[in-house]
Amino acid sequence: MLSMYEASVPVLKRALTNFSAVLKKGEDYAIAKKIDPSVLLTSRLFPNMHHLIRQVQIATDMSKGAVARLAGVEIPKYDDAEVSFADLQARIAKTIAFIDSLKPEQFEGAQTRDIAFKAGSRDLAFSGQDYLLTWAIPNLYFHVTTGYNILRHNGVELSKGDYLGS
Repeated sequence: MLSMYEASVPVLKRALTNFSAVLKKGEDYAIAKKIDPSVLLTSRLFPNMHHLIRQVQIATDMSKGAVARLAGVEIPKYDDAEVSFADLQARIAKTIAFIDSLKPEQFEGAQTRDIAFKAGSRDLAFSGQDYLLTWAIPNLYFHVTTGYNILRHNGVELSKGDYLGS
């Protein structure tokens, strides 16, 4: 049987690692094309959607929040002050380091753990398994995909392989 640790930690780390590589390609593209990096970092797919920086912030928030809630530990607080590709890479690295700090035993019983929190004006409540499978992972993939699409839309040569990783 797949444990909650196995269902969360490797999945979240892989998505963040791949997102980091996608961002690196975005930064390299900006340098090669002599584009001010802030153009890509503040780009969005539609006026009412978040820009690239916010997509990374939400993806990392979703990841650290997921493992913290499942492991029953406090969620680390980040300032959301990123303004550069280097800042975003540091945020992803900090998130992966936090994920790596957790041990499989901390996730024991997480599938039935009650998880409740506010999302905007909504009060949400899940079992640990439902939280991971119907909220955390889908939200993570939404924001990683949107970040990928922002860069792709702006001309960064990305492929499905970049998104999926090796």
